[in-house]
Amino acid sequence: MAAPNFKDAFLFPLKTPESRRDLVLGGLILSIPIWGWIANLGHRIVYTHRMIHAEDPFPAWSNFGTITRHGLWTFLGMVFYHLPAAACFILAPLAESMVPGALAPLVALGVVLWALASVLLPGFMTEYCRQFRAREIFRPVAAARRVLSAGPDYWKAWLIVLTAGILSFAGLLAFGIGFLFTSVWFWQVAAYCFATVFTQGAIRWTVDPTAPRPTPQTA
Repeated sequence: MAAPNFKDAFLFPLKTPESRRDLVLGGLILSIPIWGWIANLGHRIVYTHRMIHAEDPFPAWSNFGTITRHGLWTFLGMVFYHLPAAACFILAPLAESMVPGALAPLVALGVVLWALASVLLPGFMTEYCRQFRAREIFRPVAAARRVLSAGPDYWKAWLIVLTAGILSFAGLLAFGIGFLFTSVWFWQVAAYCFATVFTQGAIRWTVDPTAPRPTPQTA
């Protein structure tokens, strides 16, 4: 498996005029309630698909109907994976009223399940990006196998992603508006990191977007 690095990951959304335009447009679209978030989610699916198949990822803001559909499918997957944790949080107060002391264990279980679901998300998202097969979204066992097979590189990717997430809050210093754009930057960093891990180094569109691209992997 290929391990992403901080430099390439952080520069990925900024390296070319096309990538920078997509980032700015993504931030502007994100200002639209609800749909803006869904559209950005679908945008990540589209450019990750292109990377996996050794194509230029940007520009990727086109065909908004398709982007919205990909975003909705991926959102449904996120809801699906987090449902057990949400059930724990919702049922905890009810259980406490019936069995004193049940609140804390259920909340703790919910936290663990939420973290587990979050860890599995890249396992299905990247596979969905490969061929746009919606059934791959709802296969948690397959997602878990992909995560486990990625080994230490997967956790290095998470380290980079979490660091980028913390840094993205610097956008709040620009009167809060900047957070729209730093959020899009963070999401693009995350997509790059996990796609790099799960495609075994097939992505080489990093600091040199003109470098020869390897033969794409088959699904």
